Amino acid sequence: MKNFQLQFGGKVTKELQAQYEKSENWKDGKFQNLENTEMDLSLGKIPGAIYKQLTKEDQKPKENLPIIPFDKTAFLAPADKAKFIWYGHSVVLMRLNDQTILIDPMLGSNTTPIAPIANKRFSEDSLSLIDRFPEIDLILLTHDHYDHLDYDSIQELKHKTKKYFVAIGLKRHLVKWGVDANLITEFDWWNDETFENIQITFTPTRHFSGRGLTDRAKCLWGGWVFKTEKENIWFSGDGGYGSHFKNIGERLGPFDFAFMECGQYNDDWRPIHMFPDESIQAALDANVKKAMPVHWAGFSLSYQHAWTDPAEEFVNFAKEKGLEYLLAPLGKLFTYADTIKEKWWNN
Repeated sequence: MKNFQLQFGGKVTKELQAQYEKSENWKDGKFQNLENTEMDLSLGKIPGAIYKQLTKEDQKPKENLPIIPFDKTAFLAPADKAKFIWYGHSVVLMRLNDQTILIDPMLGSNTTPIAPIANKRFSEDSLSLIDRFPEIDLILLTHDHYDHLDYDSIQELKHKTKKYFVAIGLKRHLVKWGVDANLITEFDWWNDETFENIQITFTPTRHFSGRGLTDRAKCLWGGWVFKTEKENIWFSGDGGYGSHFKNIGERLGPFDFAFMECGQYNDDWRPIHMFPDESIQAALDANVKKAMPVHWAGFSLSYQHAWTDPAEEFVNFAKEKGLEYLLAPLGKLFTYADTIKEKWWNN
């Protein structure tokens, strides 16, 4: 019961809300998107949606997806370019400027820890990867949804993590879970910090947040830009298509490489998750030279598409629009200069 209660994270106190209210993105008691964002999530549709998600045959792979074992020596070896490993959904381990950086480290087995029915990960034993990781110099968290912020993963990581950069409002969860508050820096949109000669900026998305019935939009949501003297990398974060992408490109681009959200989309919540054609257009709007689809191959969170559709359609639209792309298998160490276009999921 205690673990169940902890899953919800920290509560919004009067003192915390007073801090949130100072943000220009807070209005009418919650954080707001830059443009009107409404979803068709009526209670009458929920039973049918759950039924479809549980019964649609192509929602999940027929067998567990393997993850290439972590090679610590290769990961830590000096390199001229940033190195990455993608672990499915939105988990990215990065080596940049001799720093180990981990984005949205949801490596747990279940995205619905407070629900009666578990939504299991496509890969087994992913949480144990953390034991093999080196010390983490910086964790970044885009928002507080269960498929991005995981209690079990934080418990495993907090003993080997030096610092956290998070969306404003998310700090309360980490503190509730035992992370030292002094290690956490909260970001509003366009806030930036220099970390070991890396300029890191929190960028807008069109989404929402919340872990319970009473904290919807009480934490901001966004993406991250990493700029060094030689490279410019963007992690788009969750969110629907909007005019903010051109603004990101104008202010912070062009980008050598971007991880683009592409998966778990549905017509009923199109404003908060991009379809593949929108993901490609967003990359073009932001002046991205090369992109990789993420937010798929980890969990089934939408009944509308097969588990491979996000990547298949991403490739189709990238070819149509002339955008360079990369398709890294789970656990593979790569740089954005690599040519990886094989559809590994067909194997």
